[in-house]
Amino acid sequence: MKPTRFFLPVLFALVLPYLNYSQAAENNIQFRGNLENSRIQFLKNKKGNVAFMGGSITEMNGYRPMVADQLKKRFPETNFTFIDAGISSTCSNTGAFRLERDVLSKPIDLFFIEFAVNDDQDAHHSRKDCIRGLEGIIRHARKSNPNMDIIVTYFVNEGMLKTLQDGKTPLTIEAHESVAKNYKVSTINLAKEVAERISANSLTWKQYGGVHPAPFGNAIAATMIDNLFNEAWKNPWGKTDLPKAHELPAPLDPLSYEAGRFIDPKNAAIKSGWTLGVPDWKSLPGGKRDRFTSVPVLYASEAGAEITLEFEG
Repeated sequence: MKPTRFFLPVLFALVLPYLNYSQAAENNIQFRGNLENSRIQFLKNKKGNVAFMGGSITEMNGYRPMVADQLKKRFPETNFTFIDAGISSTCSNTGAFRLERDVLSKPIDLFFIEFAVNDDQDAHHSRKDCIRGLEGIIRHARKSNPNMDIIVTYFVNEGMLKTLQDGKTPLTIEAHESVAKNYKVSTINLAKEVAERISANSLTWKQYGGVHPAPFGNAIAATMIDNLFNEAWKNPWGKTDLPKAHELPAPLDPLSYEAGRFIDPKNAAIKSGWTLGVPDWKSLPGGKRDRFTSVPVLYASEAGAEITLEFEG
């Protein structure tokens, strides 16, 4: 682990001189609202809790540690805690339900979200489901801490790339952008930036690194976020400044998963045919991730099994 943590900042430093983002700041970086609350926390209290939530793009050692390094360089006297809440193959709907457990255990000052790719290729969400997931995350986060600053980044896969090159906006990005606008959340449209650069022959999909970007591709995302920081924090900080709660507007969808949470499966009342335990995964067809195969779950193998689980929401 230590060699990887050392390697990323060095590689990032080597890559940065070759990146030119004069166009990106204007077209593909949308600065909305402000990021003042996190800056006040970092400078005034010398502490910062920064969380990253998403799928495997967030979980991997990619843009996340690069952004963490940027923050540590900008605020060298701040004691940061970084939370990696990325889980491979999970979507925004899953994120809305695991937010309380995986992120909100600490008072988060700055929150990065990434779900455009997984809402597309893993969940195959409709526009409605994309909105319910991301809006649920943002509303729950802001209700837990009205001062929380949030940034959403749109990564890209091959199908989304083709849609962008055809002059259209991928469904997941359009849906997530509608949520971001409603809550004045800043967004990084890395997907569009990559598509434009490939169309201009200044970047190739191979150089970018594919769905799970190479260090070069992740450096593009990190640099765009750094440019957003430059814009958001360009004015001098006032030592008497105080945090201000972000506005919480009416929801786009009243059925968003803003109250998402996990319920202990032990609370289930089993009538017949259900078991709480670890299934014999080897005997079951289909794919599965090793990380989940030791987790106790409620499962049934025959039709007609009955179970009752009470909850409010």
